[in-house]
Amino acid sequence: MRHSNFEHYLSIKFKRRNLLIGASGFLGFTIASQWSRRVLAQPKFSAYPFTLGVASGDPLPNGVVLWTRLAPNPINGGGMPQENILVRWQLTADESMKKVVQKGFAVATPELAHSVHVDVQGLEPDRVYWYQFKVGNELSPIGRTRTAPALGTSISQLNFAFASCQEYQSGFYTAYKFMAEEDLDFVVHLGDYLYEGGISTSATRVREHNSPEIITLEDYRNRYALYKSDPDLQASHAAFLWIVTWDDHEVDNNWAGFVPEDPDRQSPEQFRQRRRAAFQAYYEHMPLRLKSFPTGDDLKLYRRFAFGDLAYFHVLDTRQYRSDRVCLQTFPSAPDCPDRLDPSLTMTGKEQEEWLFKGLERSPARWNVLAQQIWFGQIDYQPGTEKAFNMDQWDGYPAARQRILDFIETRRPSNPVIITGDWHSFCVQDIKKNFDDPSSEILATEFAGTSISSLCPWASNVQANLSENPHVKFFNGDVRGYIRCQITRNAWRSDYRAVSTTANQDTATISNIASFIVTSGQPGAQKI
Repeated sequence: MRHSNFEHYLSIKFKRRNLLIGASGFLGFTIASQWSRRVLAQPKFSAYPFTLGVASGDPLPNGVVLWTRLAPNPINGGGMPQENILVRWQLTADESMKKVVQKGFAVATPELAHSVHVDVQGLEPDRVYWYQFKVGNELSPIGRTRTAPALGTSISQLNFAFASCQEYQSGFYTAYKFMAEEDLDFVVHLGDYLYEGGISTSATRVREHNSPEIITLEDYRNRYALYKSDPDLQASHAAFLWIVTWDDHEVDNNWAGFVPEDPDRQSPEQFRQRRRAAFQAYYEHMPLRLKSFPTGDDLKLYRRFAFGDLAYFHVLDTRQYRSDRVCLQTFPSAPDCPDRLDPSLTMTGKEQEEWLFKGLERSPARWNVLAQQIWFGQIDYQPGTEKAFNMDQWDGYPAARQRILDFIETRRPSNPVIITGDWHSFCVQDIKKNFDDPSSEILATEFAGTSISSLCPWASNVQANLSENPHVKFFNGDVRGYIRCQITRNAWRSDYRAVSTTANQDTATISNIASFIVTSGQPGAQKI
């Protein structure tokens, strides 16, 4: 096929929005700029270009997003020419890549770090597919993906895992090696995909970051490349479709809206620019649809996924729209202060909160999952009558939490379950109408996962005050791993999967340290 025919084909595909190469108005990146450079169909690379693997995400009954990024020199800017590169892709019904279902072309551009997001549509619901990219004569690894069941379809079972918090320096991603061997339909990642900090001086450091604290777009791109170069992380992405959301470290520790962790070191405008860079790099490295493409100061990350009539996943963003903390934070908790009761404080912003309520009210699913970042249940860190809370979690925004609890109590969405990351600890909580009243009604269940690799030096603080929190059914902050879940029409089971070590990849093993079940129609977890 001649080069001119390539351009004609690509132009048609772009008009159909099936080629996700950009959006007008973002950092001066316009559709017209796509064709200011030629498209190279046979580029030459200094090394293998698919060093960051492949991924897929955002399942619909008729489609998925396929992702890769060309990066022969991944942690040094990518090593790509400042040219548009033609990337072929194909989706098949078999792992040997023989039974082609769809194929096409995408353009990897310098403006998006030569990442590719292909929104494949017209697929069969609840089907497993395999996919692969080709650029020049180079083939990517093969990935496995899956569409969601059709809306309203009666589904008997759903298997997934969720994970979070993978600080590169703290340990190897051993948990992902074992996760890739599980029998799962998909994976949910609840944030802290990367950490923005500099090179650790800790004696427990297992490996090393590639730079000081990241600030610029190039910094974030190189840090994502470092993290995504991990073979176990790549294996889990290739094995399963992922649904992702972020927490704080994808931008800046404990950021809230337009407020950074340390305003004395970053002016409002400096943080705004840093935030924009972090948002763009996040989109570039995640299997997200065009609707999540950053525009101005916003990246639309809260969204909903339906799996037949069995489960709706309401994926939240508790960072971008939240109010700043009003109580002085000490680590890991702060004495209670009356300002935190302010009803104007928000964790999600008004628009997202209304979106959540509408979704819960209209959901026909047997199970309604709130996939979010930070511990939802109340944790009192102070013995006796005085109280102390972690103000960065929902405890710092109790009025916003209570609005959700009041909605669940009055509207009774079917089987609400909250899945959580952030705190590097395994935990199970009965979510009460009133956490200060042990006899209060249980409205939901929260399953909180530990980290993939990040350490938990505050575990003893939680452990020491469990008697103050009788709604906590299980806690362990000493292990790393993930939670594997099986949802059926009658019950939800969560298995707490822990690796023996993150310091040695060769000797690590995995085991269940606890399993809990929630029976449909009976909120509250029971240990198996």
